Amino acid sequence: MESSATQLTPGDVREEARRSPAVTARAVFIAFALIALIAVASAYVEMVTGVGYVFAAGVPPRAPMAALFLLLAVNTWLARRWARGLSRREMLVIFCVTTIGAPLMSHGILFWMLACSTGQYYFVRSAPHWEAAVLPYVPSWFTPTDYAVVEGFFLGQSSVPWAAWLTPAAAWGSFFIALFLANLCIALLLQRQWIRHERLSFPIATIPLEFVRGDDERGPIARLPGGWPFWIGFAISAYLNIQQLIPRLFPAFPSFSTWRVLVPWQRVGPLSGIGDIWLILTATHIAIAYLIPKELSFSVWFFWIVRLVLTVGAIAAGATPQKPEDFYSSAFPAPYYQGGGSMLAIAALLFWAVGNQIRQARRRGPAGESVARPEIVAYVAPLVGLLLCVTYMLWFFAAAGSRLVVGLPLVVSILVYNVIYTRLRAENGMSFMGLPLSMSDMLTRTVGSALYRPSEIVTILAARWTYLPGWGESAEVITGATFDSYKIADSARLPGRRLTVAMVCAFLFCLAIGIPLVLAIYYRYGLVNMHNVEGNWFHGQVRSTGEYAFELISNPSKPDNDALLALGAGAAVTLFLNAMRLRFWWWPFHPIGYLAANAWGTQWWYMPFFVGWLAKTLVVRYGGLRLYQRTVPIAVGAIIGDLTVDNLWPVAEWLARMYL
Repeated sequence: MESSATQLTPGDVREEARRSPAVTARAVFIAFALIALIAVASAYVEMVTGVGYVFAAGVPPRAPMAALFLLLAVNTWLARRWARGLSRREMLVIFCVTTIGAPLMSHGILFWMLACSTGQYYFVRSAPHWEAAVLPYVPSWFTPTDYAVVEGFFLGQSSVPWAAWLTPAAAWGSFFIALFLANLCIALLLQRQWIRHERLSFPIATIPLEFVRGDDERGPIARLPGGWPFWIGFAISAYLNIQQLIPRLFPAFPSFSTWRVLVPWQRVGPLSGIGDIWLILTATHIAIAYLIPKELSFSVWFFWIVRLVLTVGAIAAGATPQKPEDFYSSAFPAPYYQGGGSMLAIAALLFWAVGNQIRQARRRGPAGESVARPEIVAYVAPLVGLLLCVTYMLWFFAAAGSRLVVGLPLVVSILVYNVIYTRLRAENGMSFMGLPLSMSDMLTRTVGSALYRPSEIVTILAARWTYLPGWGESAEVITGATFDSYKIADSARLPGRRLTVAMVCAFLFCLAIGIPLVLAIYYRYGLVNMHNVEGNWFHGQVRSTGEYAFELISNPSKPDNDALLALGAGAAVTLFLNAMRLRFWWWPFHPIGYLAANAWGTQWWYMPFFVGWLAKTLVVRYGGLRLYQRTVPIAVGAIIGDLTVDNLWPVAEWLARMYL
């Protein structure tokens, strides 16, 4: 019999749980198994059957979040019977690793990467003017050039010509690896500033941290939340989601739509600038607004109202009446060009902060010794890695026919876009929306396409899969998942180096199985037969790449002074808002809110953010921070319930259509 001296106190149990292994072999194995399952399911749900638009990616990450819920339910059941199971830290590791690999199988990443340049060789049959203007500048190693191979890619019902795809797959796969590692190095450089110094809210990372609970009194076993607030939020959001989905199978089922137009668009007069007035009560977006700082959610809907006022004023001054989201031109108010300038300013501020960190780490004390030598060492490897990755991407574009003066801005722009999406995700969780100005427009519309060679225009558009469509569906979602993983690691005290190795292996694993799987699906079903929903966006984008290239090459444009002016105005407003926010603690306007208001899609998100801001304001005002902390599980439960239904329903609908 053990003596009382050897018995562990609850505090000892908690310390043992904190020191227990996290990046274990079983945790990594389970994560890789989930990645493989999600990869196959995503391909069939998004592309083959079209019963779901986003499955593996999205913000918050849909399939990984739903898989975490189901895995946690199984773990809780096992723990009750055999007192064995995964620890909280292992469960968080599984989530972090899965969110890196699973999104690759989204239609906006690997499917888009392999099809982006291939479409020009297929659609040239219906657009013969491309043959002389575009095709000579598409490198032969970007895509197979044999029409029989390309035709099988688009029409299906054929075997995969692996030999023809070996070089293009290796080329774009290696570029993707370099892009991922470059973003990983940026994450290692920025994570300390964002997590420790600025203390960003990281609302997406907060979800698994609040959701996955460990019972320290009985051992470090991960369990489902037991409190009623979480399950209330889960039940409400799940019900609202399910009752809207059932009519897709049973049209007579009564349902209440959380998306409806309250006041339709007025087509004439200045008030047409207001557009449709929506009532949108999506649980996930309301919950995200509830979790983030109030000045952020306030700034989103406040600056949207400012945008409406400017649009109404422009129409009153003679602009063509149209919805605010349809003002794509560089003429006043040029909202998307303002947003583009805001992006540039925010990127400059972010990298200036990194420079300050490095300069502070190099300061020397009175004796001439480094004050923070460990920090300097921590910056060396990421900087060297970033330099090597950028060098490879520059060589890649140079081999495609781009000059250094074009290749360098292209590489920097891709990385900046990824970092901006990640900043949106880290500050307010709004990287689910599209950015205001696509990178191709930023590089060609503003300074004019006449500055570029045809081969450079083709190369810029061949890289569209790295920054389009956005919405948490393109490659930038992996960068955001990386930052979230480091936030989770910092909060749960996970071993950073081992977690980084596991995330890199997860990316390489999914890339290795993903490219063959995508090619097999293309040649089995055919791209033109894919059922990607939302008006078959994917098919249209593959064709539009060639149309866009032909337009820029055949009709070279000069610099757009209005666009440059709007970019400058957006950058100036952003810098002003940032300076005021740093100088006055009471300043209520956030530059990220200004950027979000000038992006496409905010016409849908401003209402949920207003509701979330209002709810949080009332709770904090009349119940204080204590009541707010008690209601946070309701918001987390609402997100988990919404995402779980979003991922289980497409599978259920697919099976129902097959057997009912």
